[in-house]
Amino acid sequence: MEEIDFPIQTVFYVIGLFILLRGALYMVKQKHAVIIERLGKFNKVSKAGLNFKIPLIDSIAGTVNLRVRELPVEVETKTKDDVFVRIVVSVQFFVIDAAEGIKDSFYELNNPEQQIQSYVFDSIRSEVPLMELDDVFAEKEKIALAVKTELSGTMRQFGFDFIKALVTDIDPDAKVKHSMNEINAAKRMKEAAKEEAEAAKIRVVAAAEADMESKRLAGEGIAQQRIAIANGLKESVEEVKLAMEDHVTSQDVMNMLFMTQHYETVSKLGENTSTIFMPYSPDNVGDLQMQIQSSLIAVDGMKNKKEK
Repeated sequence: MEEIDFPIQTVFYVIGLFILLRGALYMVKQKHAVIIERLGKFNKVSKAGLNFKIPLIDSIAGTVNLRVRELPVEVETKTKDDVFVRIVVSVQFFVIDAAEGIKDSFYELNNPEQQIQSYVFDSIRSEVPLMELDDVFAEKEKIALAVKTELSGTMRQFGFDFIKALVTDIDPDAKVKHSMNEINAAKRMKEAAKEEAEAAKIRVVAAAEADMESKRLAGEGIAQQRIAIANGLKESVEEVKLAMEDHVTSQDVMNMLFMTQHYETVSKLGENTSTIFMPYSPDNVGDLQMQIQSSLIAVDGMKNKKEK
């Protein structure tokens, strides 16, 4: 079997060709861009995929990330009412996907994130000192919009654009937070006291109305009771007169009924062993008789009016 001789010169050619191809071809990842310099000067921007450059003349200066990035910035500043507050702003930004934008983002700024942070500091410390603490919490969207507007207007010339600036945290001093909680608690207690007073007022008014209605009904009941008693006595007098065949007068019948009821009452009271009898005059019975007679006369008068 014959041995194949490769000239040493051929081997060097193959190795040189491999080195040249390796230096000429390069890959760029998705959402990235590569800056190519020729003899130290910017030449072109290469996008994702397989790319070619002249070996030994062209070189890769750097890679630019085209994805959206987030930069959290913490700023401490003072409000209009002299309260120090710590504000955290998250800035979402990206490199403009154009050759000029990629070139500017790579060459114009030495430390882009640090310089973006400086602009955020300046924007926050220009906006927040014009607001009181309560307004800072209520108008955080206004603060975020002011930051985004200033950054977009300033940083586009350097190849950067901004999606949004988010105010993610507003943290006043611990003593201030405690005072705010105390104020809020006092307001709530004040509202609770008002509601409790209103409820008490409603209960008192309702109780007074119920008492008034109760007394009115009780008065009507007593009046009806007295009319019923008078009617009953009148009927009793008439029945007794009929039974005695008109040999007695109405006055005699009334006296007999009053004496009968009087002794029945005394008998019932005597059944209670704890009852104490006090001296009394028969004149009191006569007075009661006169009152009942007056009631009977009033009932007759009411009936006559209704009949008319």
